[in-house]
Amino acid sequence: MKVLVLGAGGQVGQALVKSAPRGVTLLAASHHDLDIADESAVQAYVRRSQPNAIVNAAAYTAVDRAETEPGIAQRVNTTGPRHLASIARDCEIRLIHLSTDYVFDGTSSTPYRPEYATRPLNVYGDTKRRGEEAVLEILADRALILRTSWVYAARGRNFLNTMLARMRDKRAVRVVADQIGAPTAAHSVAGALWNLIAQPELAGIFHWTDAGVASWYDFAVAIAEEGALRNLVPQDVTVTPIPSSGYPTHAVRPRFSVLDTSGLTERGLVARHWRTALRAVLAELAGA
Repeated sequence: MKVLVLGAGGQVGQALVKSAPRGVTLLAASHHDLDIADESAVQAYVRRSQPNAIVNAAAYTAVDRAETEPGIAQRVNTTGPRHLASIARDCEIRLIHLSTDYVFDGTSSTPYRPEYATRPLNVYGDTKRRGEEAVLEILADRALILRTSWVYAARGRNFLNTMLARMRDKRAVRVVADQIGAPTAAHSVAGALWNLIAQPELAGIFHWTDAGVASWYDFAVAIAEEGALRNLVPQDVTVTPIPSSGYPTHAVRPRFSVLDTSGLTERGLVARHWRTALRAVLAELAGA
């Protein structure tokens, strides 16, 4: 099977490349290789490479900056997926598209199921929702959308690396404690994606995250504790919980964005607890 991974320079894209199973011919394209918002470039690239499946991990993920750059966010998160769905339909290629918990408004008191109504609170979430809608409208029978949440990795700009840097520099951080979700390692998402690629009969929307729930404060406390054990941060780091109002941002975040992953656990996928996944990523950093 030949699989084209788009967004190969991002966190999930890199994890997909590293974990490609035997028997897969991997084609990896970063934004520098292919701008998915350029329709003619997408058409030419896909027709030339002729993959059996496309995994779209390309996205504009700067949540706050999207509020002032909505056009750029729309090009990558909405227009790009529409182009991919069109060429996938024309060439009879399966498309797996990565999306986000931020399509929801955070008012639920139970984990969000894939069929729940979406109501994004910010530009990023809205452009991702519109990308989902475009993919399903054009390619409903051969498209699979996988929503995930709070993704981080050993490399790249993410909450984990931001916290590690601040903890080393200041030894004290203040972190929002009233936003709840599921921290998810990029390699966990990659593992789920490869499992889904191997099940060509699946279509529609699914959710996948690491197991358990946490606030950003809980996540930061775990980073401090586990990071200290590996000498990545000082032993005496102080983590102070604050409300969202104490850390104003350009984009409004959902207060609760836990995703219901039962659609895939019922099919045999096993999720690790987020703290177990965090230990694995920190061990990678400690060994670098």
